[in-house]
Amino acid sequence: MARRSGIFRRALRLAQALIGGERYPRVEIQCRTERFGSDYGGWDVAVDGLHAGSIVYSFGIGEDASFDLGLIQRFGLTVHGFDPTPRSLGWVERQRLPTEFIMHAYGIGERDGLVSFFPPHKPEHVSHSVLPPGSTRARPITVPLRRLASIMQELGHDHLDLLKLDIEGAEYAVIEDLERSDVRPAQILVEFHHRFPAVGFGKTRAALAALRRLEYRLFAVSPGGEEYGFVRC
Repeated sequence: MARRSGIFRRALRLAQALIGGERYPRVEIQCRTERFGSDYGGWDVAVDGLHAGSIVYSFGIGEDASFDLGLIQRFGLTVHGFDPTPRSLGWVERQRLPTEFIMHAYGIGERDGLVSFFPPHKPEHVSHSVLPPGSTRARPITVPLRRLASIMQELGHDHLDLLKLDIEGAEYAVIEDLERSDVRPAQILVEFHHRFPAVGFGKTRAALAALRRLEYRLFAVSPGGEEYGFVRC
């Protein structure tokens, strides 16, 4: 699903504050950051410690790899991209991407197996979700998901330097699974989808608490209160 414009999200956040809506958490730790990617697909990244040998997993490519390409250009590292949706896979196949970008045709979940992915409400959008949209009659597709620990074992990685999660509501279950596992990425970037009616900010609050228990600290929050950056201290 396309992210809403920065102007709209800033206005929404201000309106929520004026009417006593949800209060978003503040940055807890100062890091040297740089922004990578387009206005649509960009993220603030804590750059200290990243280098050519860093291992990066980027879940949720859609039709915008500008974030991944920015990291590759800046550090010379390899990005493993993941997205099981057919439209995203087709888009990637049509691009002339560097060899440092490796695409995988599955996504991340709380368990290994096949799940139903529901199409977006607007057909011009690309991202599917494990959450039923409610207002569309389009049939879901079946896609493979794997646990983070399973993916790392398959790819032969014993650690992660950066994990990006833009996975349309599945991030909550993934963070719960992370707490059950021994995997501790050095940095996590995640888009929370509390704007979805079936989610709400309570689930985001619980996810933030889980990440704090895992010793992650917040270094960045987007103006709209949806994209968050964490480093492990």
